Amino acid sequence: MTKIRDDNYLKSLGKRIKDIRTQKNISTYELSYESNVSRSQINSIEKGSINTTISTLKAIATALDIELKDLFDF
Repeated sequence: MTKIRDDNYLKSLGKRIKDIRTQKNISTYELSYESNVSRSQINSIEKGSINTTISTLKAIATALDIELKDLFDF
């Protein structure tokens, strides 16, 4: 079976989310509350250690007041 997990891509996505969050002065606690995604999951996404769902990414994008596609601009 072919490996489909791309760790470099996940780390880039996580860094992008963290960069947007910090630029907007939003804590992980606030993002967790607004997105209804657990803080531990947000931390794992930002570290690139989990391969999250598109629904979770959509919730995060909405909480950050950006379009989903903007998360992938890295």
